[in-house]
Formats: sequence, C-alpha cells, structure tokens
Amino acid sequence: MADLRVNLAGLMLDNPVIPASGTFGYGKEFSRYYDLDILGSFSFKGTTLHPREGNPLPRIAETPSGMLNSVGLQNPGVDEVISRILPEMKTYFHKPVIANVSGFSLEEYVEVSRRLDGEDQVGMIELNISCPNVRHGGMSFGTDPACAAEVVGAVRRAVKKPLFVKLTPNVTDISEMARACEGEGADGVALINTLMGLRLDLRTRRPILANVTGGLSGPAVLPVALRMVYAVKKAVKIPVMGMGGVSTARDVIEMMLCGATAVQVGAANLVDPMACKRIIEDLPAEMDKLGIEKLSDIIGGAL
Repeated sequence: MADLRVNLAGLMLDNPVIPASGTFGYGKEFSRYYDLDILGSFSFKGTTLHPREGNPLPRIAETPSGMLNSVGLQNPGVDEVISRILPEMKTYFHKPVIANVSGFSLEEYVEVSRRLDGEDQVGMIELNISCPNVRHGGMSFGTDPACAAEVVGAVRRAVKKPLFVKLTPNVTDISEMARACEGEGADGVALINTLMGLRLDLRTRRPILANVTGGLSGPAVLPVALRMVYAVKKAVKIPVMGMGGVSTARDVIEMMLCGATAVQVGAANLVDPMACKRIIEDLPAEMDKLGIEKLSDIIGGAL
C-alpha cells in the first residue's frame, strides 16, 4: 500500500498536497465540493494586520498556460480571521492549517505572526516576503538578503510554531535568500511565488491589469519552479515546500524529487475546484507505476 505521509518540520501530514495561499481562500467554498480532510493541510488567504480591499479591477488576465493576477492581498485583517474565520474553519477542516502572513513593515509581520501563532488550529506560519502585487513591504523584504534576514529573525523570536518563509523567484539568486532565512532560524522555505509579468489589451493598447503588472502562475512556470527548488535544496538543510505550476500527481512527484517535502497547488484550484482531491487520489497509482512505496523516500532523489 502506498505511503503518502510526510513530516514537514515536525508537522505530520497524511500526504504532501497543500492548496496554496491566495487560491483557496479559507477553504469554505471548496468544502462544498469535497471533504477537505483529505488534504495534507492548506495555506489560507494571506493575512495582514488591517483589512485590505486589494488592488483595483481588472486584476486577473489569462495567458497561455497560466494567468496573471494582481489581487493585492485582499483580506479582512487578522482580528476578523481570529474572531470569526478560524472558529468557523474548525467545522469543516479538522487538521492544522498554515497561516500565510503578509505585512508592510517589520512590526506588522511580527504582530500578525504573534497573534496567529497563539491559535490552536494554526500548525505553521508561512511568512510571505514575496508578494509582487503590493506597493510597500512584501517583495521589498524578499529581494534583499539583509532585509529578509531581519524580518525572519524578528518573527522567529515572536513565534513558537514552525516558521516557513515564502520566497520570490524575482531575484538573481534565490539560494542566497534561502540561506539568509535559514541563518535567522527559519524552519523551512516555500517557493516559488509568482513571476512578474504583463499583458496588453491590443484594442486599447494599454495594460490589461489596472496595476499594470501581475504575478504569473500556472503550468508555464513549472520548469522554473523545479529549477529553483532543486537549487535551494542543495543550498540549505531546512525543508522546502515546492510550488509553481503543479497540476498533476506526476508534477508532485517531480517536485519532491527536486527536493520538496510538501507541494502546494495554486492556480490549478482556480481552473478545477477538485484539483487537489484529484491529485491526492491519483498519487498511489502514479507511485505504483514508478515503483515508489513511500513518498518520503524520494525527497531530493534527483540531487
């Protein structure tokens, strides 16, 4: 019998498949389609200290084999998440969740992380220092190793639960960023976030997105994500959560061979609400074809 279990920085997961933040909301809408307890976990919508309406419309544009988004961290703020959303989440998901945290200053990152760290259902903090769709904070921390180290160190001192740091691919050397995070006590890194992109409306000759640029995700970015996961796994000793263009069970296996302990699924959820369920159900058959008994045995196998 295929063994799908993995140990992610002390968090035992029934399988490595995790819906990515920003593509799964808080899970409630998806719970109408299937039992979410089939998931390894899920990373809920990026949360900031104060409520955000996000960027102006339009903020989604289709591309060949993917999409551009410039949502801009729309969320109700950490107080609403703690007081209303997390208690409701307990009724439809019965495993630890991953809290994705964003901020616009070091102090905001620390405060939001500290508050969510105290919630029973939160099993892990995912520090998003890589969002390309906000004017301040976000990616500005994620493109400079010294800034990344500062914010990771400050949050590490404020939280007790496992701390993963979500990295941007929009840098010269993502391995350098990962080493900086590891040096400040991160328990793991998550990569990749979206690549910067732009599309034009040929009728107006102007950018489609109101924000002009957006983050590219979907199958088009999978080879880039695999290359970066492979490089980071060689550079650090802490575990990696891989993501970027994953849409099939075979993609999950490929990502794990490149070094990922767990694999997040993003844009595929927006195309097919059943994507994660389908991937999990397909994994045993794909493992059998490839002679894999335990998924944990193949982590970093390509290295």
